[in-house]
Amino acid sequence: MTRLAALLAAGLTAAVLVLSILTLVLTATGLMPLVGTPGATLRAFDAVRGDLLLAVRESLVIATSSTVLAGAIGMSVALVALASPGGSRLLAATTTAPVPVAHIVAAVSFALLLSDAGLANRLSGLDTASWPPLVAGPWPVASVATFAWKESAFVALVVTASLGPAVRDYSEVAALLGAGWRERVRYVLLPLALPALGAACAIVFLFTLGSYEVVWLLGQAYPEPLPVTAYRLFTSLDLQARPQAAAVALTTVGLAMAAAVASVGVLRRSGVSR
Repeated sequence: MTRLAALLAAGLTAAVLVLSILTLVLTATGLMPLVGTPGATLRAFDAVRGDLLLAVRESLVIATSSTVLAGAIGMSVALVALASPGGSRLLAATTTAPVPVAHIVAAVSFALLLSDAGLANRLSGLDTASWPPLVAGPWPVASVATFAWKESAFVALVVTASLGPAVRDYSEVAALLGAGWRERVRYVLLPLALPALGAACAIVFLFTLGSYEVVWLLGQAYPEPLPVTAYRLFTSLDLQARPQAAAVALTTVGLAMAAAVASVGVLRRSGVSR
């Protein structure tokens, strides 16, 4: 019964995914226009070519930076929690607190913290003109900081949950053999945690690549990341912009699928699927 339910769920998910991608392809290529006569064309891609390249770059910068920071912070927290059983419960409870916080709430909080009239500026004593443009500036500092804070807790939770109590047995054996704290982290905890870290970082990258609310609230007006560009075109009063929105969304899906395939290949080589 459980296997049948799993197969039905997987089949339904696959059907929704295939139909969604097919709809995007037909809309972006002019075969299923909202208005006008259907006809195969790539004019939607040509219309957004310049903005699309900038949006891809902006999205990759945000997703890559956020994933690297979240992975480093989450992994460090997980290793400290696993290597110090005495304070691991308090540390785990503190670091996983951001997990249930909604992303829009986190984005608003970082906007109030990092804007030119925010709390950090007031505590620093700098005037508004001297404060760097961390929110809606040329570099997505606030967006990356928000994702890193949110997703580092997720990474720490995945790593600690995947290793479980068994890692403490390995660590204790290494300690009995004379290994110090650094040696246990380097030769025991780190190799065991790397597959879980890779899987968590892959999920973080894919989620960040398609996330909308944080980059919409904290990002600059131009260039826009891919999700913001797609939503703006989709909600435009000009119905002719719908194929352009589909083209941007299809590009986002293509990047996500390429990243997912690459991640699965790397994780398989690292042994995470065994």
